[in-house]
Amino acid sequence: MSTEQPLRLAELTTEEAAEAVTRAPVVIIPAGAYEQHGPGMPIATDTIRAEHIADLVGARLAGRVVIGPPLPVGVSPHHMAFAGTVTLTTTTFAAVVREYVESLRRHGWRRFLVLTGHGGNNATLTTVAQDLLVSHPDVRFAWTPVTALASGVVAGLGVSEVHGHSGEAETAQMLCLAPELVHQDRLRPGSVSMDELKPEARLARSFSQPTLTLPYDELSANGVLGDPTSVTAEDGRAIVDAAVDRVSAFVEEWLDL
Repeated sequence: MSTEQPLRLAELTTEEAAEAVTRAPVVIIPAGAYEQHGPGMPIATDTIRAEHIADLVGARLAGRVVIGPPLPVGVSPHHMAFAGTVTLTTTTFAAVVREYVESLRRHGWRRFLVLTGHGGNNATLTTVAQDLLVSHPDVRFAWTPVTALASGVVAGLGVSEVHGHSGEAETAQMLCLAPELVHQDRLRPGSVSMDELKPEARLARSFSQPTLTLPYDELSANGVLGDPTSVTAEDGRAIVDAAVDRVSAFVEEWLDL
């Protein structure tokens, strides 16, 4: 792991920011959510994971990228039955992403990469990417979910038949990145098998069929999909390392174009 410090826009002076446009032409923007993560993990889990991984990539690339302002609140209406969840509409989230890009573009940046720890942001990021092709054809906009970059590692953990939100992969990452925020004594399995789900929820989790979006309280009584008690910090390190490797390799190739 690199011992370099990531270059964070928030910590630069305006003169240093002007210089960074040339030496760090890619802006990495961590995006997350403020939403329930079951009884044992913090509401900002997705934002925390995205920010940590952005910093690790920034350290790996040693000043060749700049970490931009985070997007701490995402698109989370499906979690609103659970206390503490805060959501933006897709319209608002898209507008904030675009305005981040437009602001930084005025200072000379043209390449942006959003790392999202929250799957609920994915559809909106796709829309923003398409819109920018028309509104700002000189901009290159990339985005990726974090956990999907390590899908092979996650599969190797022996995850539950039903897994995902607040389950094995997210919990493992938090045990690695921010263990002080995980209440391990409160971790509880949620929905772990298709047989546990009601008929409409089973239909929603059948990925080979049309997409059906349901609120999470109809998928899991405690907001968890999978068994967060079955993983370790070492599992999380494997996921994090795989994600950092994939992002760093992509950005390095992008910088060399």
